[in-house]
Amino acid sequence: MFLFIKIKTVNMESTQRASHPIITQTKNNTTLWIGHLQTDPTDHFAGQTFKCPDEGLIDNIQVYSSSVYDQGEIQLTLHEFDENTKTWGPSIGNSSLTLKKDDAAKWIRFELQPVLLRKNLSYGFRLYANNGMIGIGEAAAGTQHPFTFGHEWSADSANMQGHFFTYFSLAFKIEMRA
Repeated sequence: MFLFIKIKTVNMESTQRASHPIITQTKNNTTLWIGHLQTDPTDHFAGQTFKCPDEGLIDNIQVYSSSVYDQGEIQLTLHEFDENTKTWGPSIGNSSLTLKKDDAAKWIRFELQPVLLRKNLSYGFRLYANNGMIGIGEAAAGTQHPFTFGHEWSADSANMQGHFFTYFSLAFKIEMRA
């Protein structure tokens, strides 16, 4: 008499919940530059605010790299954001990557330690190229159709408060675990 035992193997990676996009803006018809040229000491920064449509853990943010003029490290910080005062809260997540020339015209994925975002609260991410000059894809909307999910932010080392724009948006994807 033989006894057969069925053994079930479990892939632990497949048991984790997959990420899915909750906010995407993939239109790209212009470029916003971050970092600085070696001949110009002014640092240029970019960012994007958004209202979170759901509650859950965010584990990555992607931006479209339209050009890499001068390769270098790019840093992303995630913040709570006050829409009324246009104020960035302290960093609640961060990630950095080194981009090379062949990273141009690609989606760049910033992996984050999971951060809980709350439904209907405003958040934002900021980008800074420490020692390079990188073009981030952005969309310019017509004056009849502003972006309603948030604002693009642009600043430089001479004006860290920067400016917020309704008719511009970075090309980005925000992914959340279900």
